[in-house]
Amino acid sequence: MRVGSERRGRSFASGIAVAALASLLIAAPPAHSSPAVSRDTETVAGWVRTTGDNQGTPFAIVDKKAAAVHIFDADGKRRASSPILLGLAKGDHSVPGIGERQMADIRDDERTTPAGRFVSEPGRNLSGEDIVWVDYDAAVSMHRVRATKKAERRLERLATPTPADNRISYGCINVPAAFYDAHVKPSFGTAKAVIYVLPETRPASTLFETPTAQAR
Repeated sequence: MRVGSERRGRSFASGIAVAALASLLIAAPPAHSSPAVSRDTETVAGWVRTTGDNQGTPFAIVDKKAAAVHIFDADGKRRASSPILLGLAKGDHSVPGIGERQMADIRDDERTTPAGRFVSEPGRNLSGEDIVWVDYDAAVSMHRVRATKKAERRLERLATPTPADNRISYGCINVPAAFYDAHVKPSFGTAKAVIYVLPETRPASTLFETPTAQAR
């Protein structure tokens, strides 16, 4: 089972109190600009609106290639976008059983953010922090960025103008704290919703029944 900042859990087992943890949730520096919406994001968003695949819930599209997340309301209107941090390694699958392993036992090439359609649900990690589970079995969540290890430069990575240095996590999706509180928590922090994570090693049409996929 993963431990530390990205460990899943059902009980409060950390020695760090919630109040102390709050001091570590440092907001990222001012963003350079809202990330552009890629063609794949537009295509998948249009497919969701047309088919109602989100089943009347808010949804998010995570564009791994652009290291960005786009938040949509239940009607499919885009409400906000933000740069994000992702798993260190490129790849669209999680290693089987990785959610039960210690972080120290996870190799760099196994630190992937899986792609696909996920029914998210609100939860808490072992430190009591509210998070949004994306893939519970793989211990992948969306949560506020944590600047607990200065050498990782997570806040600085979020603030740079390109996605080239946004790969650092163990697979979780890190978002600026202010963006999480303003957009992620209200949309995904109280009930189940849908999160679409676009693949980076193959076309999006191989995962989602978009018009391109249907024409194949």
